[in-house]
Amino acid sequence: MSKIPREKTRGTGKRPGKIGRAGNDAAAEEAKITPGAMPSREVILRFIADHPQKASKREIAKAFGLKGDTRVELKHLLRDLEQEGMLQKTRKSLIRPGALPPVTVLDITTRDKDGELIGRPAEWPDDQGVAPAVAIRQTSPAGRQGKGKAPVAGMGDRVLAKIFPAADRGGPAYTARIIKVLDKRRGASMGVFRTAPGGAGRLLPIERRGEEMVIDPDYTGGAKDGDLVEVEIARLGRFGLPRAKVLSVVGSVGSEKAISMIAIHAHGIPNVFPQAVIDEAEAAEPASMSHREDWRDVPLITIDPADAKDHDDAVYAEADPSPDNADGVIVTVAIADVSYYVRPKSQLDREALKRGNSVYFPDRVVPMLPERISNDLCSLREGVDRPALAVRMVFSKEGRKIGHTFHRIMMKSAAKLSYQQAQAAIDGKPDDKTGPMLEPILKPLWNAYAVMTRGRDRRQPLELDMPERKILLKGDGTVDRVVVPPRLDAHKLIEEMMIQANVSAAETLEKKRQVLIYRVHDGPTLAKQEILREFLATLGISLAKGGNMRANNFNGILAKADGTPHQTMVNEMVLRSQSQAIYSPENIGHFGLNLMKYAHFTSPIRRYADLIVHRALVGSLGLGEGGITPEEEASLDDIAAEISTFERRAMAAERETVDRLIAHHLAGRVGEEFEGRVSGVTKSGLFVALPEYGADGFIPISTLGQDYFIYDEAHQALSGEKTGLGYRLGDSVTVKLAEAIPLAGALRFEMVSEGRAMPTAVRSFHKAGRRDNRMAARKKVGTRPPRGRR
Repeated sequence: MSKIPREKTRGTGKRPGKIGRAGNDAAAEEAKITPGAMPSREVILRFIADHPQKASKREIAKAFGLKGDTRVELKHLLRDLEQEGMLQKTRKSLIRPGALPPVTVLDITTRDKDGELIGRPAEWPDDQGVAPAVAIRQTSPAGRQGKGKAPVAGMGDRVLAKIFPAADRGGPAYTARIIKVLDKRRGASMGVFRTAPGGAGRLLPIERRGEEMVIDPDYTGGAKDGDLVEVEIARLGRFGLPRAKVLSVVGSVGSEKAISMIAIHAHGIPNVFPQAVIDEAEAAEPASMSHREDWRDVPLITIDPADAKDHDDAVYAEADPSPDNADGVIVTVAIADVSYYVRPKSQLDREALKRGNSVYFPDRVVPMLPERISNDLCSLREGVDRPALAVRMVFSKEGRKIGHTFHRIMMKSAAKLSYQQAQAAIDGKPDDKTGPMLEPILKPLWNAYAVMTRGRDRRQPLELDMPERKILLKGDGTVDRVVVPPRLDAHKLIEEMMIQANVSAAETLEKKRQVLIYRVHDGPTLAKQEILREFLATLGISLAKGGNMRANNFNGILAKADGTPHQTMVNEMVLRSQSQAIYSPENIGHFGLNLMKYAHFTSPIRRYADLIVHRALVGSLGLGEGGITPEEEASLDDIAAEISTFERRAMAAERETVDRLIAHHLAGRVGEEFEGRVSGVTKSGLFVALPEYGADGFIPISTLGQDYFIYDEAHQALSGEKTGLGYRLGDSVTVKLAEAIPLAGALRFEMVSEGRAMPTAVRSFHKAGRRDNRMAARKKVGTRPPRGRR
């Protein structure tokens, strides 16, 4: 992976943060302060804005020559700025709110007047306005001798880029140097084909910013009206619409296949394995016993969803025979040894990194690895020899882990069970398969889970109650129904055993001083805590102030809301207050799980991060072939940034596909009424969820009624200025479906329910706002202009 040179400091010609007196003097001189003296808040904020690539606490201290007590003072200042919402934490640095992180994914969308490429962030929050433009620099700067050429990108490409503040304030706010061109077909677009007179056609875009195109009769490729097609631009003229040529017909827009392909295309998800990757997978030979322990007599079993096609984890538990650990248990978790087959720099490895993870749609999976690897050689099939990496963990009767060891093994799964099958056996309804396993295998597993639960209860991870919905499809690929699968103890057992295996992996690698990729989850920012605190206060629930919040603080809030009409909305607001978990070679712990050391180890078939951890374990423990390489260790920053981005890409694609499926399912029911719940309140209107379908729709504020509605962020409410009636997060409402747009996955509702009287605190807030400065006290939105501008 190419190394990116440091961008020069604006106006100084010197690199920021350079170690030594010259670097310190440069930063101090630019800020007009004495080297070694504590800079002001304004200077710190300006430095972070100008040098995002050098905006960690350590680098700021270096840049200004801070030592001893001044470094402590800097730490407190940065924490204060973060609490005030002036700064935000990224994976490894600090940025100003709304600023781009030092490494991000860009879509190259246009050119400037000089023909230079311009990109915009691939992901950008809607509430932050238009995404900033970024000028793409593709020329190799002076001083890169012998370091190779930077990757070259073109229009329509998606790239991973290093971000710098622009020196020219008259153009885009940022410049970027490309780290890597991500997989996206140049010049290819997707849309819906519509027939036109004379055998020609039109392409209706599926993306909001897409452009309609003309398709000449010779270039329709056999597409029919309503087909989802992939096209390339055939000609771009100075006038009129661009002309395109159909490359392939995906299928009718009414099919699920087409709907998931929209998401795959829109997010640039690689979904076809190159032939070289397939050839390498097919040529792979079963693993040998070299450097392996023979565990084929250990009755490890797999417990997975009933429709699972690959099985990458197996479990076994037994009582600890040691007299020093009375009533303790030994839990063994075995994970498919993917690192044996997918070696660094191989074709399989390069393709797996491009994908980052498997992506799951209602009727298909876009896998990270070819089926020969994921569903065959690395699937822990019942009764078949399979290589694995196993961890043997010992727990005391109180649920404390008192030791663990890792082993590279050859195993043979004793049984393949579904969650429901295993649970039924424990609940007294074993079948022919689980009956003989109940005493020797299943009951010891449940006993071990009971012991581990004591440790989990003491640890107190965040316990959100957010049911997950699953779409069931008919034979033709359309939606049959949406269900909420029950959460069984069998699910929780596997989950807890996997968590402890992940903890063990991180602990072992840290002890070996081996660099790795952690799974980290930062605590909620103080700004988000304050929003949550204000909201909870309207319900009479208090949230302590301070920056040392722990997961159990939030559990106390959830417990107070349990069983009340506010339970769902409190869970949603607590969820919104949380940060997003990411991958990072720097450990900050996992807030949600309340763990200090955590790394993904248990799913190397479907997550690249786990494959890296496997390689690190193999290498650091001397377990044979397939260990991590020095080149990989040096690239962990970039790898972590990439796979974190790919994870967000997969989540967005999966969510959008579900939205499109539900919108298509409801398109024929426009005008019908549905029971829903207010799932979001904004200054523009209400989001309403239909629990029966797992879908959200929007009600514009202009359609709510004749009253003038006021947005109150603290109470998460819209209330009428005259009547005091309105709607609040979590309210049960009846809505009418006004519009369904399947290709956009959008639903628009009209409110049927009358608003309810807002709490006294809300109405008092409005009155106080009218007495005082309206603009300072609240933000008013609605369908009429403010007084004096009617």
